Amino acid sequence: MATNRHIDPRPLMEWIIPQTTQCYTRRDTALYALSVGLGQRANDERQLNFIDPWSEQLTALPTMALVLAYPGYWLGAPEVERATGISSGQILHVSQAVELHATLPTEGDVVSDTKVTGIVDKGRERGSLLHSERRIHNQANGALVAICRQTHFLRGAGGFGNVGDAEPVPEPIPSGEPDFIVQHSTRPEQALLYRLNGDQNPLHINWAAAHAAGFNKPLLHGMCTIGIVLHGVLDAAANYESCLIRSFELQMSAPVFPGDSIRTEIWKDGTFRARVMERDSLVVDRGRAMIGAPELCIG
Repeated sequence: MATNRHIDPRPLMEWIIPQTTQCYTRRDTALYALSVGLGQRANDERQLNFIDPWSEQLTALPTMALVLAYPGYWLGAPEVERATGISSGQILHVSQAVELHATLPTEGDVVSDTKVTGIVDKGRERGSLLHSERRIHNQANGALVAICRQTHFLRGAGGFGNVGDAEPVPEPIPSGEPDFIVQHSTRPEQALLYRLNGDQNPLHINWAAAHAAGFNKPLLHGMCTIGIVLHGVLDAAANYESCLIRSFELQMSAPVFPGDSIRTEIWKDGTFRARVMERDSLVVDRGRAMIGAPELCIG
C-alpha cells in the first residue's frame, strides 16, 4: 500500500503528453463493445448492431470515446515517477466525464491532445486529485468529436496546495426508487479482453502490481466499468440509440473485480448509480447522462 510521500506538482502541470493518433476499424468498434459486455444476451438483436463488424447497421457505443486516440497509461510511466515522486500504485481513476460533439464513426482516423488541467490538494494525509482533459478530433477535417475529462486520486500525495483548476463535483443522486434496473455479469477474463483496447495499466493483469497497490487481486479497469454501466443506461433509457447519449459524468467509489455482477439503477432524468451485487458495494455514484430527443440526434 502506498504511504504518504512528498511530490512536486509543478512537473505534472507542465507535463507534455504526446499527441496521439489512431486509425481504427469496424473490427475495433466491435471489439470495444464485446469488451464491455455486449453480446451476452444472444436473443437481443439490438446488441448485434454493436458487435457485428460486417453489419450495415454497425454502431459505435458512446463510451468508445474513452479509448479513441487514448494516450496510454502515461501517468504511471517511470519517467513521471522520477520527475514527480508519484508511483503507479498510488494512482486510482475516480471520476469521468465525456461530452460527445458528434455521433462516433464506426471507423476512421482520430487525433487527441491531452493535458493536466488542475491538481486539488486534499491534505497531507489525504492525497490529491489530478484533473486531466483529452480532446479528440477527426483527423481528416479537424472537427471536434469528443471531450473526455477524468480525475485520478493520488493516494498519499498531498500537502502542497492547489494548482490549476478544480472540476465541479457532480450532483447527488435524487431520493426515491429508480425507474429502471439493469443487471450485467462481468466475466473472469473481462479485464484481459478490455486491455486489448489499449489500456495497459498492470494493475488490471498483474497480481504483484495489484498486491503492491493494496488489492488482493487484479481489478477491472475503471473505464470498463463505465462502459458496462453506460450500456445499462443506453438499454433502459435510450433503447440502444447511441445518438441520444449527448454526455455523461460519474464518480467511481469502489473497485470492481472480474466476475462481479453489476446492478445499474437509472432514473428518467438521466441520473444513475451502480452496485456490485455480491458485496452490495456502491461502485458508481452521482452518475448523470444527458439524453436527447430522437430528432436531435447528432449527425
